Amino acid sequence: MKRSTDRILTTHTGSLARQKHLLDLMKLKESGEPYDQAAYASAIQGAVAEVVHKQAESGVDIVNDGEQSKTGFSNYIRERLAGFEPVKTGERIGPPRIGREEEAFPEYYEQYHKVGYFTTRVAAPIPLVCTGPISYRPAAIQRDIENLKAALDGVQTEEAFVPATSPFLNQRNVYYKTPEEYSFAAAEAIREEYKAIVDAGFLLQIDAPGLPRTPGDDSEESRRQMDMRIEALNHALRDIPEDRIRFHTCFGVNHGPRIYDSTLQEMIGPMLRIKAMAYSFEAANPRHMHEYHVFEYVKLPAGKIIIPGMVTHAHNIVEHPELIAEMTVNYAKLVGRENVIIGNDCGFSSQAVYDPEVRPTVAWAKFRALAEGARLASKALWKR
Repeated sequence: MKRSTDRILTTHTGSLARQKHLLDLMKLKESGEPYDQAAYASAIQGAVAEVVHKQAESGVDIVNDGEQSKTGFSNYIRERLAGFEPVKTGERIGPPRIGREEEAFPEYYEQYHKVGYFTTRVAAPIPLVCTGPISYRPAAIQRDIENLKAALDGVQTEEAFVPATSPFLNQRNVYYKTPEEYSFAAAEAIREEYKAIVDAGFLLQIDAPGLPRTPGDDSEESRRQMDMRIEALNHALRDIPEDRIRFHTCFGVNHGPRIYDSTLQEMIGPMLRIKAMAYSFEAANPRHMHEYHVFEYVKLPAGKIIIPGMVTHAHNIVEHPELIAEMTVNYAKLVGRENVIIGNDCGFSSQAVYDPEVRPTVAWAKFRALAEGARLASKALWKR
């Protein structure tokens, strides 16, 4: 994994908006309707090539495929892991989860869910239940690897990464006897994807929104579950070189008040226990912009890298490059300039949707601002 040895490098967290013609084909596929498989494969390949070129043109140094083949991590499990079945029609799966944020702002979230970007996604998540032994299906990751390799041909970048889900599954389990057995079985299966990514020569990014903890829940049971999930993830990452792994977490994926987000102070300890060389987290969201102060009393372990978000998915304002540079310098002064790469807070289209919350033209403008902010920060940090 490259470091910022002579300038601040830039990257991002993964997901980018999909093109309409690809979304149309995805919608047919996900709904079980007839679709042209060759056209679908070609559309994904073309979309990956386009977003790789646009990342490089926008000044992103460490790129990925924009997650163009994925409708979102909600349906990721159904495609890549065997051992799950759709919940039967009419079967009760429990009441909807209402968090503290929605309880505090019911009017906002009633409107948000009614007209928000989730209403324009190509496929609603299919509730799944684990009913048998979990195993891995490799076809999807092999397709992703081939498309990314083809897209990178002739494009000037520093490195490329591939995101993969963590084994912190939310799907209900009726097969394994304990949550621990379930988590470790998922970890052992998804490990095959991790190895395939690294073996192909790419950096592996583990995606774990919210880390393995429940915001605001500091009970002994919550801490025990978090410890178990971290152990399961590290089990999945065993024998994979640490310098090929980056870990990403965010505090929330939606536009909203976000007053019940976890804090970096709460997250930093558990996050640094995860086997990785680099750690990506929210920093540009106004709820978290002040949190660089955490590194005034938390020492970054030797050899580690942080990837604070310098542009956010939480609004459509394009951050000023001078603010990005200032924030980057704040982190660099505390952890060392060579230990900082800058990115965004979270994906700009974590779901395949027709109407992403951050408009695609705005997202690319944010990347250009990120690159200019990195240039200004490099000028200040290397005194040139």
